[in-house]
Amino acid sequence: MRPMDSSPISPPIRSVCVYCGSSETTRPEYLDLATRFGAALAQRGLRLVYGGGAVGLMGRCAKAANAAGGDVLGIMPRFLERREIVFEAVPHRLVDTMHERKMIMFEESDAFVVLPGGIGTLEEAVETLSWARLDLHAKPIVFLSEDDFWAPFFHLLDHTVDANLTPASFRNAVANVHSIEACFETLRSPAKV
Repeated sequence: MRPMDSSPISPPIRSVCVYCGSSETTRPEYLDLATRFGAALAQRGLRLVYGGGAVGLMGRCAKAANAAGGDVLGIMPRFLERREIVFEAVPHRLVDTMHERKMIMFEESDAFVVLPGGIGTLEEAVETLSWARLDLHAKPIVFLSEDDFWAPFFHLLDHTVDANLTPASFRNAVANVHSIEACFETLRSPAKV
């Protein structure tokens, strides 16, 4: 099974997948950003699709979207139920593997937003970028932080472009923004590769 988006024109965005950390011990500013972003999704009538947890940035984002009356769908691997704690107040699907989680998140989403996170967040984001690089989808991908959290990642991406390992045109497939409003503006008018 592989991701596929056969339409050449991006459909309207109704569901946004958010990749982000599950840590409760991170900087308060990151938790606050996740809370504000979840509420902003709900205020714009966009469904949040996320990893299903009730902790860290992902929990804050989902709780805020739910509290603001938004539609939320969580996808949780069974083996992470105790670690990430399913947010029972919203619909969720339990799956067996991380691969299933990521595939359902992909299929249920029209766009992707990457908030601050660790290695798991990076893994999800990079796989989604890899699928875009292979022309398996043309869904918008936006990295959002208010403090240049993602600058080292974009430095690495530019390094791969400079080394002729990634085409320069691919740099247009992903955005790095520093405000919630800029994120939604980018989702409204995504760059084309």
